[in-house]
Amino acid sequence: MDQIRIGSFLKELRKERKMTQEDLAEKLNVSGRTVSRWETGSNMPDIGMLVEIAEFYEVSIPEIINGERKSEKMNQEVKETAAAMAEYSQNEVINGIQKVTGILLLIFGFFIIVTALMSFPSESSWGSNYSIIGGVILLAGLWYVIHPLVRKRSHRAMIIAGCAFFLAAAFEVSDYIAIEHFHQVPRFRLTAEWSSEFPDQVVYKKLFYSVVRKNPGSEKEEVYILK
Repeated sequence: MDQIRIGSFLKELRKERKMTQEDLAEKLNVSGRTVSRWETGSNMPDIGMLVEIAEFYEVSIPEIINGERKSEKMNQEVKETAAAMAEYSQNEVINGIQKVTGILLLIFGFFIIVTALMSFPSESSWGSNYSIIGGVILLAGLWYVIHPLVRKRSHRAMIIAGCAFFLAAAFEVSDYIAIEHFHQVPRFRLTAEWSSEFPDQVVYKKLFYSVVRKNPGSEKEEVYILK
């Protein structure tokens, strides 16, 4: 490929349109220096810009690459191929950005969940609140990661819904283990109820069962699942 010859041909085409380099630069949304470098052969347009130049000058891409006019009619098939190549390249870049974004969100969401569970006591609602926020971020990251791999939106939604169910189940299991083996109050509770009839106990309502905490804060404290 003779870049000097290509540059001379581009210069010839511009002069046929009676345009300055600045005029062409404004038309193609590039700088005048970029146009100058094309026409001197020191730099070449990328494939996406090559399609725009071919359309503007009404020549074929092979004519530009060969540095001479072969016919007056543009080769539509070659033009469409080049446009498809440019679109494919752009999609690859977008998919790459989405993948990196998804991975970062996955890591960040997981970090928030772990930090929340380790930093806040089970009595505090902040642990569960931040864990849920982390779970939402984690699922958003998963959506970005699977987007290029699973084309149908309905299938992606099903995968995210399944992962959300698994995450909720993991939270429930962690609560059950904390109650049964470590005698801690549940983090992911629906309500916490006190009554004047039993002032020394708190009842925590969960989705499938209730948890009783007797004598909170004392040596005789008990935490158990209400049968």
